[in-house]
Amino acid sequence: MPRRLDHLVICVRDLEQAALDWQALGFKLTPTGVHPFGTSNRLAQFADNFVELLAVTDDALVPASAPGHFSFAAHNRDFLTQAEGMSMLVLHSTDAHADAARFKADGIGAYAPFDFGRDAVLPDGGTARVGFSLAFATDPAMPGVAFFTCQQRHPPELFWKPEYQRHANGAARVIEVVMSAEEPAAHRDFLERLMEGPAGLAPGCLTIGDSDNRVTLLDPSELGRRLPGQVSGSSPRFCAARLAVADLDATRRALESNGVGFAMTGGVLLIPPVATHGLALEFVEQEAG
Repeated sequence: MPRRLDHLVICVRDLEQAALDWQALGFKLTPTGVHPFGTSNRLAQFADNFVELLAVTDDALVPASAPGHFSFAAHNRDFLTQAEGMSMLVLHSTDAHADAARFKADGIGAYAPFDFGRDAVLPDGGTARVGFSLAFATDPAMPGVAFFTCQQRHPPELFWKPEYQRHANGAARVIEVVMSAEEPAAHRDFLERLMEGPAGLAPGCLTIGDSDNRVTLLDPSELGRRLPGQVSGSSPRFCAARLAVADLDATRRALESNGVGFAMTGGVLLIPPVATHGLALEFVEQEAG
């Protein structure tokens, strides 16, 4: 089975303003988490994946990139010189150190694994130490974006909290990430190595992963059909995330009550990137079973 989606990194300039805007979209966010390398985050957590709003909050702590060492914080700081939005796609891992070795052998990431810890604020106001190991992968044909796998090195109950997973908009899970690319098929080899699964090709479109853990690349024409008004850049970028909900009508009512603008096309509710700090959101009703 291809790897499953773990989380999306949404890079923002003002974390608290972004949090207010995402709360207006109906997301419940975790309290602020502070990293030891100059970034801070707030999460919209679901049952087994999440969205990470991330900002650089202490530039003096940001480590420089070096040969064989990918700097998560420097990547996101550099990303923000161009725009806000989704800067990184993260896949689930049970052994990030093994992933790093495999990425090096496959030629998609000659970087040392990265281990770190931080304090997580619990729903009762207490804190717990949580630890992570990351393995990075990059593609010269996708400059400006990056990928990594994430292994959580703590008891699951310290991180995954039902209290943080109840969202007014009904969001239950991220099920797809959409990227733009001039020639989607050109990225097939990298993504198959990264996701550990076969890609499917159609005119103007590449997909990899199952229906609940999918990455889709669209050329400019197909992107315009799926996300009207979005323009494909000169290099691949993350454009949208699709989230499953139990009741799309309830999602619509929650957004209307907060004055959030959206468009309905068939069974898809679309929030434009201007409302989310750079990443369009598609809400679809979760299939039964």
